[in-house]
Amino acid sequence: MDKFMDRAVELSLENVRSGGTPFGAVLVKDGEIISEGVNELHHTYDSSGHAEMLAIRRAQAELKTLDLSDYTMYASGEPCPMCLSVMYISGIKKGYYCASVDEAAEVGMSISKEIYEDFKKDRAERKLVMKNMPLEEAQENPMDLWVEKNKN
Repeated sequence: MDKFMDRAVELSLENVRSGGTPFGAVLVKDGEIISEGVNELHHTYDSSGHAEMLAIRRAQAELKTLDLSDYTMYASGEPCPMCLSVMYISGIKKGYYCASVDEAAEVGMSISKEIYEDFKKDRAERKLVMKNMPLEEAQENPMDLWVEKNKN
């Protein structure tokens, strides 16, 4: 197995041994590990404290950049929709994982699979109800302000 995936799996094993879930991630650029993460939900009570998210946060904070387009993510498990979205937003173009969301669901960790399935549904049929609340006519529009400030 690839040395970076080996490290992601090693992190996930350490995390399980310390009471966490089996998820570790390694962010790599030019053949070097830039940052690492494990799911820290059991320590921080933060639902966004996933391995991939933390590896990305740490790299961006240290490097003072939002652009990770030249980086590769190695994760012990297939990224959940939240982590995958942040990978897209940060510009990551390539990633590898070991356990699939289906495999995770088989051992009782079904939330990622459930969310991926829910996203396939029309908005009105999803479990999470989201309703559009348009601005009042007299309210200043943040989108218009952003366009105005970024015309150059």
